Amino acid sequence: MMIRQAAKKALGITSRQLTPCSVGIFRSYHENVIDHYDNPRNVGSFDKNDPTVGTGLVGAPACGDVMKLQIKVDEKTGQIVDARFKTFGCGSAIASSSVATEWVKGKAMEEVLTIKNTEIAKHLSLPPVKLHCSMLAEDAIKAAVKDYKDKRVKTNGA
Repeated sequence: MMIRQAAKKALGITSRQLTPCSVGIFRSYHENVIDHYDNPRNVGSFDKNDPTVGTGLVGAPACGDVMKLQIKVDEKTGQIVDARFKTFGCGSAIASSSVATEWVKGKAMEEVLTIKNTEIAKHLSLPPVKLHCSMLAEDAIKAAVKDYKDKRVKTNGA
């Protein structure tokens, strides 16, 4: 966090203005992206060996973004009670992860599988060049649910 703030100060920009992209060109991001980038929700991780935790790890080789999204499920109700993420990538990838964790909390696993990347992209007003970030978030949700279900099969012996 401190490095980001120092870089912005050195460049003479604030978080509510323009954010430099990796090639040095300035691009204006929607306020929702900036909000989730500056104040990401649910950053962190759970113990991947916990039987109530599902982990989705996805990446986009073309841009180098890697996203880990974890869900913690109430075994009795099947509802997602908490979610965490760690993302290595651009601001749009971080914002997409943050939004995804907010949207899955309190929902049933089958319900979160209906969350589409287009909804995340629309909420964040992602430009076409950044749509892969919302696709990663959708894939991470699906992978986390699959991981949880696979663990349940192993522990129940089915």
